[in-house]
Amino acid sequence: MRGKMPMVFVCSSFTPFEKAAPEMPHIRYRTIEVAIPLPVDRTFHYSVPETLRSSIQPGVRVLVPFGRRKLTGYVLGSVAAPSGELKDVIEILDSEPLFTTREIAFYRWIAAYYLYPLGEVIKTALPSGINVESRRKTVTGSDGSLTTEEHLTTGKSIRRERFYQAVPEAANTSAIRGTGAGILLFLLENGEMSRSKINESFLNPSAPLKRLADLGLVTIEEREVYRDPFREEVVTSERSLSLNEHQAAAFSKIAETVSAGEFSPFLLHGVTGSGKTEVYLHAIAHALHQGKRALVLTPEIALTPQLVRRFRGRFSEGIAVLHSGLSVGERYDEWRRIRRGEVSIVIGARSAIFAPLDKLGIIVVDEEHEATYKQSDGVTYNARDLALVRGKLEKATVVLGSATPLITTFHAAKEGRIQYLPLPERVAGRPMPETRIVDTRKLKGVTFSPEMITAITDNLDQGGQTLLFLNRRGFATYLLCKDCGHVYRCPNCSVTLTHHRAKQRHFCHYCDYSLPAPSICPECHGTDIGLFGRGTERLEDEVQELFPAARVARMDSDTTTGRGGHARILKRLEDGTIDILIGTQMIAKGHDYPGVTLVGIVSADATLNIPDFRSAERTFQLVSQVMGRAGRGDSPGKVIIQGASYDHYALLRAAAHDYEGFFEEEIAFREEVGYPPFSHLAMVVISGTAEKAVEKGAHDAARSLREERQLLKIRAEILGPAPAPLAKVRGRFRWQILLKARNRSELKRLLSTFQREWNPARVLRTIIDVDPVDTL
Repeated sequence: MRGKMPMVFVCSSFTPFEKAAPEMPHIRYRTIEVAIPLPVDRTFHYSVPETLRSSIQPGVRVLVPFGRRKLTGYVLGSVAAPSGELKDVIEILDSEPLFTTREIAFYRWIAAYYLYPLGEVIKTALPSGINVESRRKTVTGSDGSLTTEEHLTTGKSIRRERFYQAVPEAANTSAIRGTGAGILLFLLENGEMSRSKINESFLNPSAPLKRLADLGLVTIEEREVYRDPFREEVVTSERSLSLNEHQAAAFSKIAETVSAGEFSPFLLHGVTGSGKTEVYLHAIAHALHQGKRALVLTPEIALTPQLVRRFRGRFSEGIAVLHSGLSVGERYDEWRRIRRGEVSIVIGARSAIFAPLDKLGIIVVDEEHEATYKQSDGVTYNARDLALVRGKLEKATVVLGSATPLITTFHAAKEGRIQYLPLPERVAGRPMPETRIVDTRKLKGVTFSPEMITAITDNLDQGGQTLLFLNRRGFATYLLCKDCGHVYRCPNCSVTLTHHRAKQRHFCHYCDYSLPAPSICPECHGTDIGLFGRGTERLEDEVQELFPAARVARMDSDTTTGRGGHARILKRLEDGTIDILIGTQMIAKGHDYPGVTLVGIVSADATLNIPDFRSAERTFQLVSQVMGRAGRGDSPGKVIIQGASYDHYALLRAAAHDYEGFFEEEIAFREEVGYPPFSHLAMVVISGTAEKAVEKGAHDAARSLREERQLLKIRAEILGPAPAPLAKVRGRFRWQILLKARNRSELKRLLSTFQREWNPARVLRTIIDVDPVDTL
């Protein structure tokens, strides 16, 4: 790929970075470099016709010929005219650039680091629906002849609305009667009003409005209107809170680097309830005072509503939100507000890392340890890592916040590559919750231990709220014929089907395949079919049976579908109309509800058995985060942890609120087996619908990698090929090869050579995942 940038070690060290190109003056381009959003690892050159040269500039889209099609291309800059004939640009699609030369540098870095086509990276960064391409359709003429017409399909339409305002002279008229008079009085009293507001107040106002306009009594203006994701939110003003000693020390260091305008990465390591968000708010207020802007990343859509509410209550400056819960139109409008400079703060999930903010002064990555910052398809970027890269490019301060930071992040902080900011205590001197681990090996067929039942009963009697955590949704996690032992599995994936009683169907949670609840076994035609395992739906039933007077709710991906699903449940919890909330990991992350005084973790060790070297780290993080929801108000909290592996160091250290103790045990294991931070990883995944072809392709790929390793004299360990733990997903068989190397640049060189030389069968798909966050 042309114009590749040098790599930056984003996980645990920081190396020199190429400076961003300055904004270019407007010049007349003759030949341009264009990135096409197709799976090709190169850019293309096009000639600019004389009539277009005064309008073309980096960052605009152009319509270009590409084979027999016409496609959107992204202008990267000018190039020296090469020898040979070039195709001409057909049309310029934008009057203003969609991205800057600094953002182009960011996109080039991503494409080079993640070994992904530059055009596809830019397409990922821009809002969906913005591209233009040609489509052909056959039209029958009046004489019966067939002709082919070409139609260009463009991006999202801009929403426009009419606004009406009464002229001053209208107050003296008496010539209008009926609905028209009512509308005129309405406009005189309320001033300018949109057509949608008039429609809400008057029945069939079209004819009266037209008559008022014809008489010159009202003026009409049509203009663009943003689709507002906050339209149903009520904003309550919030005062800035005083910082305690540890918060003030952290803020002081962050503010100093924001003022200096130099890249500075921080780890804000605070126990749950220590007030990390208040530090963020103070730091962002300081950045805004300096005339800079802020980007805040959150790992889950579920965290966004409460966070946005706090920010809107604190800041009068424009705030935009970017996440997949918005409609396509809302997302497009939010992106345009940011691009136009109408926004000072952007809050969003991982894709918000591409928000087109200028004058960026601070980037906050909340809950930096979360694996959801990693994109699993397309360009497999990690937004947490890209925050550091973008901070380097923009000379911005980057704050990674967590109560349970990644092992690699904490290791980097201990080695001085990231500045360490501790918040060791909860705000207002509140204690950490009292925690007890219960051995469940003797609980035969019983969900709740006596200790858990007693704790829930006491908490209900005292008026406290309870969170119950189980990281499996559905009613039963598998179905078994008791006559022959047949287990119902998904035909497309290597997983069992989960029974959802409310829908009376069995679902695959990977591809959404489902079938009605069977009454007869397909193998032996027996009728004794049992439901085994527990999910949140079954847990909800058991809780309602045990505590019939309690107000019980469930929060998982089944109950939060539709717009505002997360916010509705969390609002009920905040209002105190839920006594017991049952949920998956959605309830574990960052929520702050003072009424929660008991947390019950039903099966704490479920994640310890996942075939991944990070399983202990994930378990420690998840258990610690769920525990942290208890006792954040005036009343102390209590936690009951149930698990069969009750003596595992991840659970023992979590129960003791001992992150550093866990780190010391885990880092010793990582060093012994050579996993990050003592090595760098990449995963090559071969998939396809033909099992034998996938297996052969995986062996061919592994052989090619080993040959390239030998030729290049690269020190890297190549493990595999082997079937992936999830050997089949959505009808595709999957084999994988894991690569480990102590030197990141050598690993990159090996992968780049492999990608260039590898020529698999057309039926196979090859994915190179740099810095994978799981090996499933």
